[in-house]
Amino acid sequence: MAAQGPKHFATTILRQIGRRGTGRPTACQHCLFCSRRLHTSAPRASTGRPGASASKPPAPSRRHFQARAAPVSLLVGGGLVASFLAHSHFAEDAPKLEPVSCAPTDYRDPSLPRYRLADIRRHDASSPEPWVTFEDKVYDITDWVAAHPGGDVILRAAGASIEPYWNIFTIHKAPHVREILQQYQIGFIDAADLGPDGLPAAETIEDPFVNDPVRDPRLITHTAKPRNAEPPHEELDRTFLTPNGLFYIRHHMWVPVVDEAKASEHRLTIELPDGDVKEYTLEDLKTRFPIHKVTAVLQCSGNRRNDMTRHAGKTNGLQWGVGAISNAEWEGVRLSDVLADAGLKVRDATLPTRKGSAIDFGDDEVDANHLHVQFAGLEAYGASIPLAKAVDPRGDVLLAFGMNGETLPRDHGFPLRAVVPGHVAARSVKWLSKIAVSDEESTSQWQRRDYKSFGPNEGANPDWDRAPAIQEMPITSAITNVWVGDDVRRGRAPWMGSSSSSSSSNQPTNRPPTDQTSRIPDMAAVSKRIGLTRKQPPSSHSFPCPTNTPADERIALQGYAYSGGGRPIARVDVSLDGGKTWDQAELVNDCAQAGGTAPCFGNKAWAWQRWRYVGKLPVLSLPSSSSSPSIQDQDQASSPARCHDSRNGTGPTQQQQPKPCTTLVVKATDDAYNTQPERHRGIYNVRGNLATAWHRVKICPQCTDNGDGKGLTWSTGETFGCGFRRESRGGDGGDGGDGGDEEAGR
Repeated sequence: MAAQGPKHFATTILRQIGRRGTGRPTACQHCLFCSRRLHTSAPRASTGRPGASASKPPAPSRRHFQARAAPVSLLVGGGLVASFLAHSHFAEDAPKLEPVSCAPTDYRDPSLPRYRLADIRRHDASSPEPWVTFEDKVYDITDWVAAHPGGDVILRAAGASIEPYWNIFTIHKAPHVREILQQYQIGFIDAADLGPDGLPAAETIEDPFVNDPVRDPRLITHTAKPRNAEPPHEELDRTFLTPNGLFYIRHHMWVPVVDEAKASEHRLTIELPDGDVKEYTLEDLKTRFPIHKVTAVLQCSGNRRNDMTRHAGKTNGLQWGVGAISNAEWEGVRLSDVLADAGLKVRDATLPTRKGSAIDFGDDEVDANHLHVQFAGLEAYGASIPLAKAVDPRGDVLLAFGMNGETLPRDHGFPLRAVVPGHVAARSVKWLSKIAVSDEESTSQWQRRDYKSFGPNEGANPDWDRAPAIQEMPITSAITNVWVGDDVRRGRAPWMGSSSSSSSSNQPTNRPPTDQTSRIPDMAAVSKRIGLTRKQPPSSHSFPCPTNTPADERIALQGYAYSGGGRPIARVDVSLDGGKTWDQAELVNDCAQAGGTAPCFGNKAWAWQRWRYVGKLPVLSLPSSSSSPSIQDQDQASSPARCHDSRNGTGPTQQQQPKPCTTLVVKATDDAYNTQPERHRGIYNVRGNLATAWHRVKICPQCTDNGDGKGLTWSTGETFGCGFRRESRGGDGGDGGDGGDEEAGR
């Protein structure tokens, strides 16, 4: 009897414990001791929204732990045999445990509902409420599609994950893009659809960039998909007309595929304010209208954006160096001719007009001062210009199908693009398919909420509707090449020794330069990161450099200047000592008659102005080691066009011997006496648009044994600045204190 008491007692307790609960007990197939090892199969509570499950799983019951602990306590107090018999008896009557997946505990925000993937898939592109997922979150992008650039494109991800597209469109992997998407979150993916890593299974999609054209390897790539790239500084203005293969690339999506054999059938739709529509094929444009040529710069509003980042504060967007600008000869038909043929009648500009007056269509004539011309491309991009610019007989707006004497390349708009000289390149829409004359500007994101500029105090969320869209570009300039001392004497500047402009360099070529056409080395053949100045060989002399540079050492510079609106460049000022003293550069007369053929076409100065300068380097003193900034060797840097210092990069900082350095500065003035602002802090905006402050480049000449036993030779040495190498925290090379602003906005 003594032995049967504990057996009966233990059996009763275990049976009672086993009967507790509302459903059939189950056990985790991975681990009996996980926090959810026993739970019921009863339905979860609903949140009341379709497709939503309970926001948080029930907490594990304390009874679960007691049920496992009871046999252990009985082994201690009831005897080994009795406890074994009791446990065996319970095992016979106990329900069978079924293995289940051990889902992770859901600690995510309980106030947001959970959605099953099957429900999310129903919100695809055909749904009036498209959803996407990112990581384990769910977003309703109904409102975002209308405002997002290329809303039709983002619908490809509707009903599924947006991550595969962002893995391709790497430009979206930015904090400010994530912040925008976060505004549309409506819930989380149900834990039942998540893997052990807390994410749903990865999805694969077709790469829309697979048919993009092959690009010149010398281009500095900022993003690969979509491709955004600029030529290295040493190639940028080597010739007056930028070779097609080195013309900077600015894409928002993939390059549309147009069958070359059927390009003549490409259709352009023209829609007038009264609703009339007319279509033209490319063949119509080429055969029915006079052909015109225009030599014009296209420049991104973000050119030199990284200069603003470095000197003023954090900016959103591609961190362009000095190369988001290029010059080409465009061939096509005038937009004004095509609009007139389509039936657009514009009121005589000489008639009196009143600002803000109503548009009168009664006489079938429209006032060009109150309308806009909207452009739309094949890949969903859209922008607009004022109608007054489009119909101005001196405005030279083209529907272009040729570039530098060749068929328009795919990267630059084949088969047809708009070219709006003097305006920001964002208005020169590529792969043009539709034009609409409207009483409002384009409704696209790129027109309404992107290419605009604001005051330095307006922060990351300005009033977009208040600011006008960027149209005509302000004046700017940049240094693209520097040579010092022995590099000047050896003729490494190709124009040295010539007192006049070389007409032979005006025509572009898609072939890399050779020794026969230029004495600048072919940088594509140099083993280095493209876009960086080459690392100078170490000094071989056994005696130290002098404390000062020679008083008569020569220096040569070259670069470009440009002003929008067709305004010619009147003057380029150069300083070799950080802005303390100034001199004027020689303006290269690229548009002079050459062999009876003028290389410049158009009614105004739409092309860039190349300039060059030769002078004497100021005497530079060797700084003390205690005050000398460290210089970061950036020959292995990942982004040569980025000119911020080492605090924004990675990699070791190499301490070198102190070197004599100076800061070169360039600024330009146009014929209306517009000139560049001195510093970026006064024109700072979070988008980094219109970074037109003085361009500063720091040089640290080096001395080497000249090899003839007669002493030292000074050469260019290291060059730092936007478009060149990055430098370390030592400041920005004597620019008058602007380096102290580098922390602003970070």
